[in-house]
Amino acid sequence: MQNFNFLFLFLFSFLSTNLIAQNEFDKADSLKGGLSEERIWWDLKYYHLKTKVNPDEKYISGSNLIEYEVLRPHQIMQIDLQEPMKIDSILQSGKKLDFNTKFNAHFIKLEDIQEVGTINELTVYFSGNPRVAKNAPWDGGFTWKKDENGQHFIATANQGIGASVWWPCKEHPADEPDSMLISVNVPKPLVDVSNGRLREIEEHRNSRTYHWFVSNPINNYGVNLNIGDYVNFTEKYDGEKGILDCSYWVLSYNLEKAKKQFQEVPRMLEAFEYWFGPYPFYEDSYKLVEAPYLGMEHQSSVTYGNEFKNGYRGRDLSQTGWGLKFDFIIIHESGHEWFANNITNKDVADMWIHEGFTHYSENLFLDYHYDSLAANAYVQGVRSSIQNDRPIIGEYGVSNEGSSDMYYKAGNMLHIIRQLFDNDEKWRQTLRGLNKEFYHQTVSTQEIENYISKSYGKPLDKVFDQYLRTTQIPTFTYRVLGNQLLYKWENTVDGFNMPIRIFINGEPEWLEPNSKSYQALENLPENAEILIDPNFYVGDFNLTE
Repeated sequence: MQNFNFLFLFLFSFLSTNLIAQNEFDKADSLKGGLSEERIWWDLKYYHLKTKVNPDEKYISGSNLIEYEVLRPHQIMQIDLQEPMKIDSILQSGKKLDFNTKFNAHFIKLEDIQEVGTINELTVYFSGNPRVAKNAPWDGGFTWKKDENGQHFIATANQGIGASVWWPCKEHPADEPDSMLISVNVPKPLVDVSNGRLREIEEHRNSRTYHWFVSNPINNYGVNLNIGDYVNFTEKYDGEKGILDCSYWVLSYNLEKAKKQFQEVPRMLEAFEYWFGPYPFYEDSYKLVEAPYLGMEHQSSVTYGNEFKNGYRGRDLSQTGWGLKFDFIIIHESGHEWFANNITNKDVADMWIHEGFTHYSENLFLDYHYDSLAANAYVQGVRSSIQNDRPIIGEYGVSNEGSSDMYYKAGNMLHIIRQLFDNDEKWRQTLRGLNKEFYHQTVSTQEIENYISKSYGKPLDKVFDQYLRTTQIPTFTYRVLGNQLLYKWENTVDGFNMPIRIFINGEPEWLEPNSKSYQALENLPENAEILIDPNFYVGDFNLTE
């Protein structure tokens, strides 16, 4: 991928080495999450992943052709594939290559001279019984199930554990192929649905091979197989970039339920194109695919297992009633098409970019189709699930996610920042601008922070530090002294000075506390009722009481 920046990667690799030493991560962690010399010298261009699936044996075999550009001379390449899967052989220019293995990283000794600027390719052959997911999508791997008719119902989901749990790849989010062909052979009468557009179905005596082509950059974990007794129906959405092909794949006996429930998709597209800009993958279409687990954000192949119910399997996560106004999986997982698939974190430590913005998309869906009161109630309602157990940002260079607060707490942080903007249109243009500025790119938290701060017009670094890098909830501390309101921030990072809106006898008032000394608001009405705007996720402490 062209935005694979060598200097960034070199610095990242250096920083990750120091973090590993400080936090007792082991060599396996650094090999998975770090940017080693064996990873940074080459830039991914294209994959052709071929996989044959044997459902009865829970066995797969195949190959992955890897096309890459040489950024700097080097003769060792790192490719990742996790046990119990095995690399059978590796070929380049018709020659079998030697490799050695450390944990799940495989270091290939290239014989052809790797000249800067050349486009080369090699093919990795693999096979085995891939890890079975115990609780997909949280515990990654293959899901091997049977549907109600006894037909095989199979899917992959591997966001946390990584795509290399079943196929050989460059297992680091900072580099993505610019395009990809996925060829999946399955026994008849099963159907495979993967990412992108169906290019061809090859008929064999007892099986079929489905060829799916992805014409846009795609993150490794977004690549998926979905195999079952699928039927298909389609519709066309008239969107910002023209006609978007929408295709739905469900088990045969769920067709009528799906036709009713999936009417949510046009509503989702309408709201998210308004807030975030055009759907990022018109060329590859939008697909919603029934899966034997809850669901996940596979690019242009969003998986769905929400039992054709509104809410989260019929439950309102916000406990306000508003969470039952939409199908959680359709809205949340589709929101990832903008944040995770279009804009992708360069390091797993910055996973909040995926989950924080996408949780916040639920709120924006309600805002668009209902009103801001509904949206506000929803985002405030999910605060009961915030743990404040550890920082949202994890450790860099070791494939380490931060706290699960990357969902609800990060979403609340974004909701706070929206309050700080002069108006909602400016905030909307900021969200759209992110998807335009970083279109089909991998990004760091710092890049996201800088963009939002620039759009706001003032630095927001302390706000990001407070909510992403600490577990402390800023406390608005105040007291009434005569006709004065004295106030300041406490329990904050140094220099925290976020403005806040309060209500005095029901009238809004903007204050600019700092964390060093009390500020004073004069001419406070006698016996004034003071309330903090509940759209701000902060603590409050009234010293007067």
